[in-house]
Order: sequence, then C-alpha cells, then structure tokens
Amino acid sequence: MDKAAMWKKIIHMILIFAGALAVGILAAFLTEWMQERKGYSKEAESRDARIGAEKDPVMEEKKKVALTFDDGPNGIYTEPLLDGLKERNVKATFFVLGSEVERFPELVHRTSEEGHLIGVHSYKHVNLKQLSDKDAMEQVDRTNAAIYDATGHYASYIRPPFGSWKEDLDYASRMIEVLWDVDPNDWATDSSDLVVQRVLEKVEENSIILLHDASESSVQAAFTIIDALKEQGYEFVTVEEILVD
Repeated sequence: MDKAAMWKKIIHMILIFAGALAVGILAAFLTEWMQERKGYSKEAESRDARIGAEKDPVMEEKKKVALTFDDGPNGIYTEPLLDGLKERNVKATFFVLGSEVERFPELVHRTSEEGHLIGVHSYKHVNLKQLSDKDAMEQVDRTNAAIYDATGHYASYIRPPFGSWKEDLDYASRMIEVLWDVDPNDWATDSSDLVVQRVLEKVEENSIILLHDASESSVQAAFTIIDALKEQGYEFVTVEEILVD
C-alpha cells in the first residue's frame, strides 16, 4: 500500500472515530438534558399540586365548632340523636343530669362508646349558687358517680345549670367549667327552623352551641345545623378540642 492510500485510510478511521465520539457525546448530552427536563417537570407538577391544595377549600384546615346537649339522657330523643350523629360522623358533648343517667345508663354508655364527650350538668337541674357548698358538691359528685357507673370513666367538665357555678368550689371539684356562646333557646320553641336560624346567625369558628336532647324539634334542628355548617366548611368537635386548642 502506498503512503497516500495509507494516510487516506488513517484519516478515514479518524473520521469514523471522531464521528462515533461526537454521537456519544451528543447522546449523553441529550440524555442529561431530558432527565433535567423530566426533573423540572416533576418539580413543576409538585409545585402546581401544592398551589392547587392551597387553593382547594376542601383541603384547607376546617373551622371547628362544638355542639353540646344539656339535660339528658332522654328516654325518647337521645337515641335518635345519637343515630343521626353517627350517620353524619359527628362528635358532640353531652352534659348530663345524674338522675337521668341512673334511669338510662345504657344511653350514657352508648354515648361514651361512640366517642362523644360526657360532662356533668347537675343531679337534679338546680342552681348550684343557691345551695350550700356541701349540697352543691353532692350534686356534682352524685352525677359523676353515675357517669362512672355507666361508662367506667369520671367526667372532667361541668356545665352548671343556668351557667351558675360556685367559684369557691373550683378547687374542691377539680372540674373545668364549660359555658357557651351560641344559645338559640331551643327549649322554649317547637320550631326547628327558628332554632337553626338563630344558630346560623351567630355561629363562628370555635363557637360552642347550646342545645338540649329533650325534644324532636331540637334533634331535628341539630341535624339541619350540622348539614348547613358542614357545607360552610365547619368541622364538629367536642368542647375539649375547642378548649385545649
């Protein structure tokens, strides 16, 4: 082979090698570029998802509100109330009368087992401020004993009838007083629509709503209130969650 042919062959091989090297470099570059684009795309998707979640009202933290029921348990109305709460996956707080707990312990047991909070009202729905310290404490203690017999747990919260608590009994009872900020006076009317209207006009985040499980209209009003407030983004919790948070 003459020198010209040899150099021609060498140059040809160099060109082939250079071409292969260029193709390899280009392929590596394209692969890295595509991976970067893919990573950017995933990051963008993640960012868009986060932004979407922030804008999506369903995924935003819900406003809390507490439904409370006084004067029970009631032999007629507490059970359908519990049925409706269970159907709606709602937890409430029941401030019970000791005398009624002794009559219907199975209702109090069910209330506790289904995750509702149970508190003391009094034994006979009396104004504790009008009693001696000894008699007032007896109202509290008898009720708490009845709650324990029905549920196996003592109550930590008390709602005194008429909101009248003896401040000097705080240390003796070691109970936490719970009042309310929305009172539709459901006990004074048989119009569930009126009760609902009064609640919806005043309710706001962290409200504690006072109702009674002692009439059909109150129970129906409770269900309507729940349905309406859920549509407004409210979540129903026990008073303990309101007070602790």
